[in-house]
Amino acid sequence: MLVARYYNNKDVRLEEMPRPAIGPGELLVKTMASGICGTDVMEWYRTQKGPRILGHEIAGDILESKSDQYTAGQRVFVSHHVPCYECKYCLAGNHTACETLHKGNYDPGGYSEYIRIPEINVQHGVYILPDHVSHEQGTIIEPLACVLRGQRVIDVKKGQTVLILGSGVSGLMNIQAAKAKGAYVIATDIDDYHMQKAKEFGADRVMHAAKIDNIKADKIIICTGAGKAIEQAFQCIDKKGTILLFAIPNKNIDIPTVDVWRNEITITSSYGAAGDDLQESLNAIASGQINVNPLITHKLPFKQIQQGFDLVSQAKQSLKVILTFS
Repeated sequence: MLVARYYNNKDVRLEEMPRPAIGPGELLVKTMASGICGTDVMEWYRTQKGPRILGHEIAGDILESKSDQYTAGQRVFVSHHVPCYECKYCLAGNHTACETLHKGNYDPGGYSEYIRIPEINVQHGVYILPDHVSHEQGTIIEPLACVLRGQRVIDVKKGQTVLILGSGVSGLMNIQAAKAKGAYVIATDIDDYHMQKAKEFGADRVMHAAKIDNIKADKIIICTGAGKAIEQAFQCIDKKGTILLFAIPNKNIDIPTVDVWRNEITITSSYGAAGDDLQESLNAIASGQINVNPLITHKLPFKQIQQGFDLVSQAKQSLKVILTFS
């Protein structure tokens, strides 16, 4: 089977390897669509663990099943990370802190024609796609789930002012999710294309990131790794406000500790998504509450994955880039 192995953003190599064999309780899924995540082009992070087969936003068809739960032919989204539901973190509802979630994955990765789904992922991470949800839409279940979880962590509510720094794919999903909760949403970016998209996705106010002034937000969601965005977040957060590190910079940040202390500011982060988040995401897409179709700007054949990585890493006239498999 054909796979794509990541060495760096400019070196994603197509290679052949044997199709994985499945064991008891496992599934073999034929990949039909695979999204390129923004984290996959965080070169400073990915090259430390490379070379490897990345990809974690997949939807496909079950080709072979050794599980009583699923049968061949079913259309599915599969989560690469699943918690154990037994450790102290899971029992406290903090599933994304679970060590099992952080260590697990499917085999060999989403940039592959076929993937083996381990038994624990079969038990906790397979979701049947409704007939009207396409494979391409299915690839967005995981990234949208991360957005929904992040906004739940910081408790976005109706009537709040939410400032979203960065209007790439994650920023646009955060705009939609916050608007669905009834928040007043301000969005920023440095790129005209992304600022226009922020307007189209429903932001109440859109500003160039270099021209932010006189804003006080109840919640700030950082959707860019730019260090300047961290500084702006501390300038724009209101008293008792919360800053969410949804995206992260490639170095440690400076915190104005006196301001944080005097104004009782909360700084938090969110990582990944768990079962309830993924089900909520699938429901939001299936019901049309969140319209993910406008996010998909490029669909490329799997063999053009290097072009896809170029588009995502340049972050210009593109949003969600999806690889398709025949």
